[in-house]
Amino acid sequence: MVQELVIAIVAAASVGTLYLAAAAKVVKQYERGVVLRLGRLRDDVRGPGFTMVIPGIERLRKVNMQIVTMPVPAQDGITRDNVTVRVDAVIYFKVVDAASAVIQVEDYRFAVSQMAQTSLRSIIGKSDLDDLLSNREKLNQGLELMIDSPAVGWGVQIDRVEIKDVSLPETMKRSMARQAEADRERRARVINADAELQASKKLAEAAGEMSAQPAALQLRLLQTVVAVAAEKNSTLVLPFPVELLRFLERAQQPGQQQQPALGQQQLAPAQQPAPPPQRAAAKPQRHAQAPRPAPPQRPAQAQRPAQPRSPQPSAAAPAPPPPAAVPARPSRPKPLAKH
Repeated sequence: MVQELVIAIVAAASVGTLYLAAAAKVVKQYERGVVLRLGRLRDDVRGPGFTMVIPGIERLRKVNMQIVTMPVPAQDGITRDNVTVRVDAVIYFKVVDAASAVIQVEDYRFAVSQMAQTSLRSIIGKSDLDDLLSNREKLNQGLELMIDSPAVGWGVQIDRVEIKDVSLPETMKRSMARQAEADRERRARVINADAELQASKKLAEAAGEMSAQPAALQLRLLQTVVAVAAEKNSTLVLPFPVELLRFLERAQQPGQQQQPALGQQQLAPAQQPAPPPQRAAAKPQRHAQAPRPAPPQRPAQAQRPAQPRSPQPSAAAPAPPPPAAVPARPSRPKPLAKH
């Protein structure tokens, strides 16, 4: 009798131990427990710690509430400017509603992964290549909104989406390298031209100051000599000041102007050419124009041209002998001149 009682007590204890082992559940701090009683969701979500469920009637499903980092596989796509690219990304999300994550979707991880891949291909087709390379913040925000819209109903919150890498074809890489090189060369030329402009302005100001103070130019010359002599050279180059050349040029100009004047003054009394004889030629008188007579009577008026006067002999030349007498030749009548 006692043995049977002991066996019954031991059996009851074993059953109780098995029951407690099946009913006792431990929920960790970063987890939440969703209880399904006979397939129906219980309103209370079990928090972290020790909890009990009815074995065979209730089922506890634990949901991780930590932030999940999920890589998005690389997706091939064509941008809006017809460039083939390969883009991969990474997504950060967490569960904010454990009951919805269990009830609304079969596998929320797989659902978020597929939605991220689809949204990534869609964002590639809507963007240009320059946006994918330089304006990633805006694309990340747009990709986050596209994934977060359906994920809200699953009890999942998208924290952040980042585009990791953009793979380009080799031909496109070479073209972009040439473009970047040309752009950098243009900026280098602009910077060099700006530096030349600033240097010219400063040199003009320095030249103005040195022209106002000639001693400054001499000091600058001495500084140049010291700078050249500091190196161990066998030849010393001394710059010749330009102001000295100008001074010598100014000093030489008056002497060059006086030399021909003195030579002319010396040759004037010795070799003075005689003035040429003055020839006064009398201008022939023009025919006097008579009033036009009537048509039946047209008188003719002939006029002799005046004989030119003989040139007067100069005072210095000897007088020529008198010419011999020549008989006068009878004058012939000249035809009438029509006016």
